[in-house]
Amino acid sequence: MLARLRFPNERSRGRRYPETRHPYRGEYQRDRDRVLHSRAFRRLQYKTQVFTAPNSDHLRNRLTHTIEVSQITRTVAKVLELNEELVEALALTHDIGHPPFGHSGEAVLDFQMRKYGGRFDHNLHALRIVEQFEHRYANFRGLNLTFEVREGIVKHSSDYSANEFPDLAEYLLDQQPPLEAQLLDPADEITYNCADLDDAIDAGLLTTDQVREQVSFLGRCLTKAESTFPHAAPKIVFHEALRALYNAFVEGLIKGTRGAAERSGVESADDIRCCPHRLAGLDPELTEASQQLRAVLWRDVYQSPRLAAEQNNTSDKLSRLFEFFMQQPAALPRAYLTQAEEEPLHRIVCDYLAGMTDTFLLKTHEQLLEAP
Repeated sequence: MLARLRFPNERSRGRRYPETRHPYRGEYQRDRDRVLHSRAFRRLQYKTQVFTAPNSDHLRNRLTHTIEVSQITRTVAKVLELNEELVEALALTHDIGHPPFGHSGEAVLDFQMRKYGGRFDHNLHALRIVEQFEHRYANFRGLNLTFEVREGIVKHSSDYSANEFPDLAEYLLDQQPPLEAQLLDPADEITYNCADLDDAIDAGLLTTDQVREQVSFLGRCLTKAESTFPHAAPKIVFHEALRALYNAFVEGLIKGTRGAAERSGVESADDIRCCPHRLAGLDPELTEASQQLRAVLWRDVYQSPRLAAEQNNTSDKLSRLFEFFMQQPAALPRAYLTQAEEEPLHRIVCDYLAGMTDTFLLKTHEQLLEAP
């Protein structure tokens, strides 16, 4: 497979603050464990993936999504003989910077920040979390993760310019990230496409007939499941088809990444960094299926009247709280008021709101803006 492209543990650039090596855990295993034990990771349980909590206890949240991404990336990395420990640490960290209420919450915070010449980006906020906000160690601030995990947080799904983001220059912005980090974005897409389809059908926003007609590959999966299990309930038939779709996407990522690597001529992890483009991705057939499924989800789920009403409500509350704290900063917790002496108020307000869970934001809104 691609063992020659595996990022070797011994090539790590280490941690910002040197630490004694652990007697039996590797550095990326330690990173994984630090993320798992962080408060920010636990809060993902109460943050929206697509559907807000009142819809159903069975629908995905940001934490279950993260675990599913970890499962897929570890599988792909194992088959391709890449660094499975690095991939796992990256997967568990990749969404840690998401604010409450999913991408609509991110859009609200970015809109508010731009009023003051700033911006909000969940990847960069994740970096702030692991570098500054988690306080668990006596010798340093943050989690003191390895360079490669911090680099992956920054670069797994976005390309940043050193001219536009000079504070990120240390992360080799003119180079590609390791192949392990490149797996995150396509694995993330596989996960949310399949999981959001599952949740949308469970929530009654889509039917199997709709997706059968508009996603040809999934239609073939459904037809095969129906013929293989003719007496099964429709819900079971759908889950068999969905399982086949997951497997096909994962195999497509393995095949697509391996093929791109072979065509590129890269021979080492160093070659990966110098490659003019990223190599991880689906093969052509599954790329088309992913695009078709994504289009259905955008039109019939993400932009549906039902979700739009929920998003408008939560976005309004998030906006109102941002404006409230800008006008009355004394209402911020004491720790944030202290930080406001060193950084602009809009940055502090944004950090505070981004760290909230859905439930805590709604409770805070009720206490500060709805109380009689």
